[in-house]
Amino acid sequence: MRGTIGAMAPWHAALALAAALSWATAAQGGAIPATEAALPAGARPGVDLRAYMHGIGAAAGPGGLTYVFFSSAGLPPRGPDRNRNWTHDIYVAAWSPARPMLGKPRLLVAQKEAQEPVSVAQNAAGRIMLTFEDGSDTVNTVSQRYRLYTRDLQPQQARSIDVRAGGHSGHVAAVGDRFVVFYADDWVDGGGVDDLGTGNGVYLKTYDGKGRLLRSDDVARRQREWWPLLAGSRDAALLVWQQYIPGETHARLKAALFRPADGTLSAAQVLSDRLKYYTYGVAYVPALERFLVVGTSDAGTGFARLLDDDGQVRATLDCMPASVREAGIAVAGEAAYTPSQDGRLLHLALSADRITLRGSQPSPIPWTYQGSLGLVRSPSVLHWVALTPSGLQEADFDLARATPPTPADLCH
Repeated sequence: MRGTIGAMAPWHAALALAAALSWATAAQGGAIPATEAALPAGARPGVDLRAYMHGIGAAAGPGGLTYVFFSSAGLPPRGPDRNRNWTHDIYVAAWSPARPMLGKPRLLVAQKEAQEPVSVAQNAAGRIMLTFEDGSDTVNTVSQRYRLYTRDLQPQQARSIDVRAGGHSGHVAAVGDRFVVFYADDWVDGGGVDDLGTGNGVYLKTYDGKGRLLRSDDVARRQREWWPLLAGSRDAALLVWQQYIPGETHARLKAALFRPADGTLSAAQVLSDRLKYYTYGVAYVPALERFLVVGTSDAGTGFARLLDDDGQVRATLDCMPASVREAGIAVAGEAAYTPSQDGRLLHLALSADRITLRGSQPSPIPWTYQGSLGLVRSPSVLHWVALTPSGLQEADFDLARATPPTPADLCH
């Protein structure tokens, strides 16, 4: 069952219960419960924070509204149930730059067990696709599934549809009118975070704007590669994922460019040889026609890469403060913003062939590994929404209040 300690997937059953929270927890990053000494508000000792809330994304609605989707185990989040099952449903709340905070969330997807972490994409025609793991009515512990909505949130299917029975860790991006779901499948015991194991391959499925499957593609078939993320441009998606390195406690960050119109997939390249597991993100920068990848090394140093629409690296930043796992990257013109592990919001200045850490500012809300995203209120103000064990936390950032980077920020 989804999020259950006692009922593992068959390929994961050999792990001792004391060593693993669940197959799903392992698939999404291993046991990372909060320590009691630094327990966030609302969390219980020894419980993975993602059991409360996990996964957040946004799409444009009518009349200038932005819809924010997130997975939560109730509101306020209650965490795992008495049997230690995860119980997330998917909620949606409306926001606009004229509103100080999100509107009241409403329940959008509710099934038995958990639907998380939700990932969101919107195509050129305004259609919205959600993808998520779902433990309800599946014979394979979880299934990667999707739902499709119109711009005004009218559902286009009567139920969630499988991307892959047994698939997991999926994310979605829009490329023109198409949707691309990038997901992992299977599990291999041993290695990875806390020796809980690794995924066993990453795969693609491309859908049209009506949710019809157009093509399936293997990116790394039955290889110890997993946690797939992607971002889309008008005609391509940049894929990023991690690769297990035998005998090591760090991963290798890989990337490839996919063109769904004809199925062209570039050769994979390595963006980092010493990645801290799971700590990376990707976004598209329309003003520059570039993809931005942000990550953190196993030594705790952040880095960034800019890639063009052919998948070639055009700029690198090899040292900045460590980024936050599953945090969003907010893009505004030729600038990008993302949380840092030491409690700041980082400001990155971008050009076609350069990345600069312009500055940072402290965050009044906590950053966790549950997920967060930034919404552009104005050219000088960002609104940030963060998932925490006690519920959504929101704050505005006056971007003019940033301070320049210190020598330590730049590894000087």
